[in-house]
Amino acid sequence: MICEPNDFVHPMCADVYYAISTQGSFGEIKKEWILDRVIACNAVPTSRKGLEELDPKMVAQLNNKLNARSLTDLRISSLDKPYGITDILITNIRDSHGNLIYKETSGIRSNKGTIYEIATVQPFVGPFGNIESYQMVWRRADSQASVD
Repeated sequence: MICEPNDFVHPMCADVYYAISTQGSFGEIKKEWILDRVIACNAVPTSRKGLEELDPKMVAQLNNKLNARSLTDLRISSLDKPYGITDILITNIRDSHGNLIYKETSGIRSNKGTIYEIATVQPFVGPFGNIESYQMVWRRADSQASVD
């Protein structure tokens, strides 16, 4: 898939996946993740420079969140279907040359893009009362095995 047009404010591209939920024979929810589109975005770490990613007081607790923005409301798929933020994943965040910016360095997704969930979505309203973009917080998903 080709990235939607990007600009100097949204210089990155990311893949957006939506869940199709089904119910198993024992009532458990199963999610199948489907690639919907590639968006132009900007995503930078929320933590300040110099802070450790792992807090030594906590056992293996990552502070891996990104402040992100996009011209696209990710809660609405390319087919105009609304989704809850728990049914959306973002991965393969790339620069303008196609290089992965945030990737896993070990485990099942080694050298593949980190998978992020949406924590919040807030529209940014410009001076003329129109929605100009969507500001979000993306957090690293606990399970990095959900999407191929």
